[in-house]
Amino acid sequence: MFRFTTGEKAELYGAILQAFGAANERLETALGLDEVRSRLRAAGWLDELHDDDLQEALRKLREWQLLDVVQNHAENYRTAEEYERRNLQYSLTRRGEAAFAGVEHALSVLASTGALQTAVLEAITDRLDELYVLLGDSASSDRRVFTTVQELEGHLEALLANTKAFNGELQRLLRAEGADLETFREVKAATVAYLQEFLVNLDQRGQTVSSAVERLEQRGVGLLHERALRGAELPPAVDGDPAQDWLDRRRARWEGLQAWFRPADGSRPRVEQLHDVARRAIVTLLQVLDRITESRRRSSSAVQDFRELARWFAAAPAEADLHRLWSAAFGLGPARHAHLAHPDPELVPSSGSWAEAPPVEVSALLRTSGRTERFTRTGRVRDIARVKAARAERARKERAELEAAWDVLGTDGPVRLSGFGMLDHAVFERLLDLLGRALAVRPDAGGARRAVTSDGRVEIVLRPIPGGGRAVLRTPRGRLEGPDYLVEIHSPGTPRSVTRDVSA
Repeated sequence: MFRFTTGEKAELYGAILQAFGAANERLETALGLDEVRSRLRAAGWLDELHDDDLQEALRKLREWQLLDVVQNHAENYRTAEEYERRNLQYSLTRRGEAAFAGVEHALSVLASTGALQTAVLEAITDRLDELYVLLGDSASSDRRVFTTVQELEGHLEALLANTKAFNGELQRLLRAEGADLETFREVKAATVAYLQEFLVNLDQRGQTVSSAVERLEQRGVGLLHERALRGAELPPAVDGDPAQDWLDRRRARWEGLQAWFRPADGSRPRVEQLHDVARRAIVTLLQVLDRITESRRRSSSAVQDFRELARWFAAAPAEADLHRLWSAAFGLGPARHAHLAHPDPELVPSSGSWAEAPPVEVSALLRTSGRTERFTRTGRVRDIARVKAARAERARKERAELEAAWDVLGTDGPVRLSGFGMLDHAVFERLLDLLGRALAVRPDAGGARRAVTSDGRVEIVLRPIPGGGRAVLRTPRGRLEGPDYLVEIHSPGTPRSVTRDVSA
């Protein structure tokens, strides 16, 4: 299919297919010999081209099944020469259209740059919410369902293509060598800032898409595809009904969407893997930047030192000078432990090879002091009674603060998050930790999120409030505003005696 891209006439073959592709965009399905020549000039082919060469190129493309030829019986021909030039008309076959589209796609990939776009995640959420509303309304148009499904799949394909392209460029950037250090440093610093900006609220956006997928699945993905199929208005095909293939493609796209945000088998979503890749790239880029900065601070590098040492070795006048230079550069001396004996020398025969003999322990002091052992007085035992007392007092104080915070936050039933109002900052930090633990888990069938502290003493239950609402929590250091929830905080199995106003 792609043999036209190689050989001496590859440029001519490519220009001819490009001419037919441009004609297809103008709904011209067939071109004669003169029309092909004019299209080549319009595409920028300025070399002189004889009719025999052009016909030979068209014949080769026909041989490769990229072009088809038909006779034009609708024309009136006045001369034999006119009949010979205008009778045959050429058009792209499906194989030719695929080959031309493949080359165009390859060129576009080479010219494109990947990107991590949070706007695509928001667009996916919007399309899912729109489909949820359309499926809930029986009077909605099937055509509108079809176009929304197409937009959703287009956003998903853009996310996949941009993510793969950006990850490839990121890996090439990590391996880039030999570039200008200043430019290299600026590009990597900008890439770190770009990744950090992308990671802001990525978990929340991924969870939002997952919730939208879950809501739409409750309405029925099969019903969604059936209505989209009716709205697609597929034309009849000679080789069979195209509806089944169309539905299979839609199911495959939906499974791809699930794999990214809400896998059916409960595995880890790919959007979280993207989070890990971005974080590892940030760490790697920062390490490379540190090495670049450190190398610029040094007057010389290890590579330069070894190259200079190699020049010294090459310029040494005699072999004895080489040995002295080696000893001065690396500090390697003779083995001074050769006089050491085994604990029981009678077990090692004197006729045995040293390579086969068991090893001898060599003291680390032999190199520095010339002695094998050093004996000193035993150090004094440290009195840790005061340290233990201070640690115990600090632990009691932290436990008292923790118990006081749980007493303030404890509830005897569901309360609104907005009912907490003004809180001490330490108590607010405990509440924020509990809310973070609850929001990090998946909701159960009733929509509730449950979490416990690391010691298992306190449990929190979050439930969504119908109609939503906003909650504002104030501390001496500022205020926090966010969605309102029904909150229940207690020790598992132990009811609390604190009550709050649920309707606050």
